[in-house]
Amino acid sequence: MREKSRSMVYQLCFIALMAAVMCFMGPLSIPIGEVPISFTNLIIYLSVYLLGMKMGTASCIVYLLLGMVGLPVFSGYSGGLAKLAGPTGGYLIGFIFMALICGFFMEKSSYKMPWCIAGMILGTIVAYIFGTIWFMILMKCTFQYAMASCVLPFIFGDLAKIVLAELVGRELRKRLRLAGLV
Repeated sequence: MREKSRSMVYQLCFIALMAAVMCFMGPLSIPIGEVPISFTNLIIYLSVYLLGMKMGTASCIVYLLLGMVGLPVFSGYSGGLAKLAGPTGGYLIGFIFMALICGFFMEKSSYKMPWCIAGMILGTIVAYIFGTIWFMILMKCTFQYAMASCVLPFIFGDLAKIVLAELVGRELRKRLRLAGLV
């Protein structure tokens, strides 16, 4: 029983730690239009890589809940329900699906590199789809406008974040395994 309790404490601490890193990195964004470049998805990739599907997604949900109640953890140091219900809110909610998909691919493939990358790419595409549809509905704009302002400027940066998450995540996971923490 004592070992199970200790494991639960480690899990909760890791979820909180990764949510805190998201809260730190999320506001650090580069405004390039209606949708800023954010580092949150990089941290979500790493979170899922280190914690797995369930705990990585839980850390993402904690991050979103903290932002929902008004903490300035979203891009540009914003927070609150208005941000989640606004034009970029679909991308924020899409992070949940991204984490689930990334984690599923990673866990089912036993963290094999091609599948991890494929999961991160697919998860990002699903987040793009969810966010873009949300953006189009709220902004009453065309698909072409939404793609030009919300997706195309981010593709290369997100691919770079995926490669970085793969390289850093693999090494961090290896070190955490050696320390007996994963």
